[in-house]
Amino acid sequence: MEKRPEERPLRADAARNRARLLTAAHEVFSERGADASFEDIARHAKVGIGTLYRHFPSREALLAASCDERLLELARASQSREGEEGDAAEALASYIEQLVTSAGLYRGLATSIGVVLRSGTPGCHATMHEGERLLARAKRERVIKRDVLLADVVCIVTAVALAATGDPARIRRLIAMFFDGMRCA
Repeated sequence: MEKRPEERPLRADAARNRARLLTAAHEVFSERGADASFEDIARHAKVGIGTLYRHFPSREALLAASCDERLLELARASQSREGEEGDAAEALASYIEQLVTSAGLYRGLATSIGVVLRSGTPGCHATMHEGERLLARAKRERVIKRDVLLADVVCIVTAVALAATGDPARIRRLIAMFFDGMRCA
């Protein structure tokens, strides 16, 4: 069976262009926000706009790739704490807090975080998988209502990220308020 184009290894020049685009995207998004123009990113990477679109067909795909390593680290750190004692709801709340903080990586990223997390990059996949694991644990331990879905948690991440960007105390307060509504009686 022939591999689809996105599954084939990149040629050396294409891999270099992709890496340059990711570096440029991070720099431009950091400076101008998640809605920075693709033209500015391509120019910063010293490639044509067509090259950018070949690698990243949408803004969400570029944002997901730009956040991928950070999301992988977040999921790995959470998994490394798996055996530690602690309340399952607190573990989930802590993970949500870290996701909200990650959604503030670039100004405006919070508006796209739900789509970005469903993009299928390794970091996004690991983040969603870890969220499912933590949510299932909280349900098993009967600290979170059984009808809470991961999609609900992603909505919480989006809402808190939009409301409290850059304010750690407010992020914790809003997450605690959401959790009050999700906890079992």
